[in-house]
Amino acid sequence: MPSPVKEAYFTPESLAFQAQVLLLALGISLRKDSPSLHPSRSALLVLDMQRYFLDEASHAYIPSAGAIIPGVDRLIRAFCRHDLPVFFTRHTNTTEDAGLMGTWWRERIDPQDPRSAITPLLDPSEAEIIEKRRYDAFFDTRLEERLRQLQVEQVVISGVMTHLCCETTARSAFMRGFQPYFLVDGTATYNRYFHVATLTNLSHGFAALSLVTDILAALEGG
Repeated sequence: MPSPVKEAYFTPESLAFQAQVLLLALGISLRKDSPSLHPSRSALLVLDMQRYFLDEASHAYIPSAGAIIPGVDRLIRAFCRHDLPVFFTRHTNTTEDAGLMGTWWRERIDPQDPRSAITPLLDPSEAEIIEKRRYDAFFDTRLEERLRQLQVEQVVISGVMTHLCCETTARSAFMRGFQPYFLVDGTATYNRYFHVATLTNLSHGFAALSLVTDILAALEGG
């Protein structure tokens, strides 16, 4: 398959403005259309924020991923401060468990590859790490079981890639009865087109689009 065009459609300086531009282009009003977040019944999912996607030398490097790190970090700290659950996912594959991932992508994320580690720019020490093998963080993992044990009903989705693991996980959460809150400025992928396609599709029937600041305000009772 041809390599997708990559662009830094989010930068640290432009992130807030560009997120609003995307929402305006989609005709979405967050305050009008988003159901209320109930923090006591929510969990934060931080998907695949691994060095593999953040290292400029990697073929899977996502130019916009670095821009979302400060906001995701603020969310992690806020959820932990309020004793709310945080889950990181770490995606790896071996020849035996890759399935169609092995035929679709020219390179697997080997579990022994140092780049498979969570970026040191985020702290997972107070979170649970879910090892996954597919786009869907629920597929063949303990995530659903843990969420139900913790009586979670709503999940805030952040991380990479917007149009692959993040979107697939949001759809899967919805199908399992967990209300997804999908972060416009807390997810990133290769280019604006993939990002907008996901926001367009999910907002129509799967997820409430949210901004990092909206989730933080809800956590603080604002």
